Amino acid sequence: MGCPIDLVVNKGAGSALLTKPMRMKAIIEAASGTVDTPITIKVRTAYFEGKNRIDSLIADIGYWGSSAVTIHGRSRQQRYSKLADWDYIYQCAARAPDSLQVLGNGDIFSYVDWNKHKSDCPSLSTCMIARGALLKPWLFTEIKEQRHWDITSGERMNILKDYVRFGLEHWGSDRKGVETTRHFLLEWLSYTYRYVPVGLLEVVPQQLNWRPPSYYGRDDLETLMASDSAADWVRISEMLLGKVPDGFTFAPKHKSNAYDRAENG
Repeated sequence: MGCPIDLVVNKGAGSALLTKPMRMKAIIEAASGTVDTPITIKVRTAYFEGKNRIDSLIADIGYWGSSAVTIHGRSRQQRYSKLADWDYIYQCAARAPDSLQVLGNGDIFSYVDWNKHKSDCPSLSTCMIARGALLKPWLFTEIKEQRHWDITSGERMNILKDYVRFGLEHWGSDRKGVETTRHFLLEWLSYTYRYVPVGLLEVVPQQLNWRPPSYYGRDDLETLMASDSAADWVRISEMLLGKVPDGFTFAPKHKSNAYDRAENG
């Protein structure tokens, strides 16, 4: 109930449900009454910017039959253009009935962020990590070990190798399997380039909303991984999957920093 994508919202699903609480109620009640496993939902703060409404629905969500709710601290209209509103998440968690677990979501990119939210709001059951794991999949290790990991380019390449191996095992190693794996690898690389190695930062930790300038890494591979050029992402894919087919092009489909200006006036 939090997806902001036009394809979903235009069909009345995802974030569009935030404007129709009775439909939310019907879905949660139907799901919780049909299965024995706990029902959990994920929401944004609201559909329209400046018109938060989850705080007024949080008690009902529990009574309707949901066991847990994850709150992404942004409106649908906001997309990813501003920082997540964690104060509002805390407010919702404080209003939730005891039977409803509340998870917070938005901009967690280090163990420092994780610790702060858990400390600031004891009412939170835990936190959810989303884009941070796409940019920095070793984030969970950092949280577990409570440290900033200055990971090397070689270690990062090994993670990409594992990803490719999993892809080929799943989709097959024929031409179709290779190119399907390449497609998903390139989509992932369109996120990972935004990571800045700890050893190059002037301020630690990096924040998820930073847009750092171009920089040279500590070796050629680290520099290549920092490139925002799709052509360089293709080069990395060729290091792992061989040459791309003739006429191959790639453009990422995601809009992780989009802001729906038409709707926001």
